Amino acid sequence: MKKITQVVLLNLMIFGTAFAQQEKGIIGYNNWLNPWTEFRPSKVEYGQPTQILSGNISKDTKLYKRDVYLLLGDVFVTDSTTLTIEPGTVIIGDFKTKGSLTISNGSKIIADGTHTDPIIFTSSRSVKKPGDWGGLFILGDAPTNKFGNETALNYGLEPSDASNISYGGENLESYSGVLRYVRIEFAGKRTRNYGYFNALTLAGVGQKTIIENVMVSYCEGNSFAVLGGNVMLDKMVSYKSNINDYEFNYGAQCNINNSLAIRSPYASGSDVSRCMYVSSYDNRDDADFSKDQTNVHAENLTLINISNDLRNDIKVGLVNEAIYIGNETEFSIDKSVISGFKPAVILDNKIKIDNENLQRINFTRTYFNNCKGNIFVKNTKNNDDLESYYGSRAFDNVYSKGPDSETFINSTSTNRPDFRLQINSIIASNDIIDDDDDED
Repeated sequence: MKKITQVVLLNLMIFGTAFAQQEKGIIGYNNWLNPWTEFRPSKVEYGQPTQILSGNISKDTKLYKRDVYLLLGDVFVTDSTTLTIEPGTVIIGDFKTKGSLTISNGSKIIADGTHTDPIIFTSSRSVKKPGDWGGLFILGDAPTNKFGNETALNYGLEPSDASNISYGGENLESYSGVLRYVRIEFAGKRTRNYGYFNALTLAGVGQKTIIENVMVSYCEGNSFAVLGGNVMLDKMVSYKSNINDYEFNYGAQCNINNSLAIRSPYASGSDVSRCMYVSSYDNRDDADFSKDQTNVHAENLTLINISNDLRNDIKVGLVNEAIYIGNETEFSIDKSVISGFKPAVILDNKIKIDNENLQRINFTRTYFNNCKGNIFVKNTKNNDDLESYYGSRAFDNVYSKGPDSETFINSTSTNRPDFRLQINSIIASNDIIDDDDDED
């Protein structure tokens, strides 16, 4: 009996240690990236279109796995219509017309794939590249911080009626449908006057909308953009986007959990790009400060920059910060991993570093690995006080310099990578890393 008790206690100790070591970054007893994600989408043959989607979809419509659909130009789901997409369905964005799909305010999308049969949005070209087509827009009537109750998308879309690109309102619980087990590949077309499309834009989307297990890969613009609204994102994946992986603006209220951003210094655009860009406005005069400003809470995120030679890529300017936090926002991140950036975080230089603002920006129980600097203020050379503040034991952050091969279970596989932390990879330390031996 004593021997059995000892075995049980030993197993509990091993289990407890394993759980504690894996609590930071993306979590799960199994690698939840399998099998629905695809890290080599250019190698996949999806078949030729058999059906065309164009103009307005103004009556309830279902798309079936047996067909391959072509988005021809700007396609709008209007008039309180529901677009239902069967698991395993492939929707192709036309390269010539830069196809896009907009779910207008009041309409819904039910794209409920499965982990073995995801729904796929991809490029029409045989040799696929970022920016081949537009992207997916979902619009709702949840609040923004803009003046008035409604605003309009400004991406150069051409609807038959202006109401088809309006979003915002007062409905926190706005329901725009379901996106679950969905992949969006090679989106982000460039426009002359409006910049790049996002792969997935959630504008005024409310908290009853379900956004889970969505992967964006090789987007020329932002992978995910949350414009206002009140939404929860769970198990998101952004892979090698050219601009930002996750952008939050216009009073977005967002919880993002158990999600991943994988950057490459060789796949970013000419502008500064990051894993997360958090802002309340583009122009301060456009924000209504009687309303809630952007508030993002992140938990169990893994933000990783994969480099062949990180030291050299930093030296030649190919590596930026992982997170940029704008003025008059609230941001918190907990139990996360930030690996391979310069620095990990930049705060806008308009943020006054005082007790009030520091209460609004929190980094707790987070693992900073291989970052040249951790938390800086933009254009400020001496950030020692800020580094010491977040490095105190009260925040329980950990600092390390470990190679990816020792930090993550398998970050090099192009078939089935696993970006969970390795067991026993974290050495408890609250000391700020000494970067004196690094080159400037």
